Amino acid sequence: MNQAMKTIEGWYCLHDFRTIDWTKWKTVSSGQREQALHEFKSLLKKWEMIESNNKGSHSVYTVVGQKADLLFMILRPTMKELNEVETEFNKTILADFTVPAYSYISVIEKSSYSQMAENPFEDPAMLAKLHPTIPKNEYLCFYPMSKLRAEKTNWFMLPVEERKRLMFEHIGTGKPYNEQVKRIITGSIGFDDYEWGVTLFSDDALQFKKLIYDTRFDEVSAVYGIFGSFFIGNLLKQDRINQFFHI
Repeated sequence: MNQAMKTIEGWYCLHDFRTIDWTKWKTVSSGQREQALHEFKSLLKKWEMIESNNKGSHSVYTVVGQKADLLFMILRPTMKELNEVETEFNKTILADFTVPAYSYISVIEKSSYSQMAENPFEDPAMLAKLHPTIPKNEYLCFYPMSKLRAEKTNWFMLPVEERKRLMFEHIGTGKPYNEQVKRIITGSIGFDDYEWGVTLFSDDALQFKKLIYDTRFDEVSAVYGIFGSFFIGNLLKQDRINQFFHI
């Protein structure tokens, strides 16, 4: 049996994508729309209180393109709490005007490819990575990915030292972008259709293209990477909610 890398996990993560039924939204009165948005803003304030108390985190983005209209990215300490947040939104008036488009379930994951303290859960820097506040940058890029498990080319059958070498090369390629692009990497083996979720944040959307293009030439990506759909979003700030939903 090949050696598995040790991982430590943090908060659970839900990417919840919704499409808005704009035709239905336009048929209701302005008063009903105002009531729906007031309730939605109250829910966001509740989430903000949870975030300020370091009990979880969230971010809301409008999605560019036809794959979805909204993305709720939610972090919570337990899988049960993720379900509660999803259900809480589904019970709102605004949810009646949305249709689920896609979702992704995962957990923040740090592997021993990265250097760890002897007791990582007593390391403040590591805890900040395991229980982060989701960045509120202007743009987000999310995509799921897996490693190839073909008959002759199988990531999981590579010797552990070879996997380490390839991952360190991959990490090194991304280092020049550390100031411009923040990352949250989540593990989803056993939780969803792919093996990892990658969420990138930046105030310059072009940096997503540049970073991902550069890493395409790493062997770990070129030979072993399998990628799902990419989603690009714009941060939906509180003061933009009315403008976005205005008819």
